Amino acid sequence: MLRNNSTLTSESDTTCIFCLISNGQDKDTQVIKNNNELVCFRDIYPAAPHHYLVVPIQHIHSCFSLHRGHVDLVKRMAEMGKAVLQDQGITNMEDISLGFHQPPCTSVDHLHLHVLAPRSQIYEHLMHKFIPKTDNFVTEESLRNRIKDKAPILRAFNINVAKIYSPKQCILSDIERTDAQLVDTLE
Repeated sequence: MLRNNSTLTSESDTTCIFCLISNGQDKDTQVIKNNNELVCFRDIYPAAPHHYLVVPIQHIHSCFSLHRGHVDLVKRMAEMGKAVLQDQGITNMEDISLGFHQPPCTSVDHLHLHVLAPRSQIYEHLMHKFIPKTDNFVTEESLRNRIKDKAPILRAFNINVAKIYSPKQCILSDIERTDAQLVDTLE
């Protein structure tokens, strides 16, 4: 189910694999479900029997790029993920996991929702990457709550946190960092 439009949009990044996939430019990836805003496909490194990614067609860098205007987008991403699971025969919606990795723990700098099922069968050697409500994995509900009051902001600087922290330094914690806390740790 590739999009009819097989050209990159003006809101795409020509170097981003998820932009290429969402715009029908990557012939190796099978799109499972799509609409005019979102695309869903299998993760190439699955962590569970069912592991899908839901990405917006518009290039959005990460969770840190979101504000209150994106609350409904995050909700629609989760709805598409659940619909794909149901299409694939998953009926126990209590045994699923929906969430986002945050920089510097992202592998692709394009917002993407991980949809995993059954949660009880996440592969043991990858389980550490999908622990809910940690810096490493923010549930879609936690993200929606975090951004619902966050006004769009203009940044006077651009920090590439991936150059400051390596993936090995993605320490799991019980709290989620806000943009301000992240900036404080970088100064």
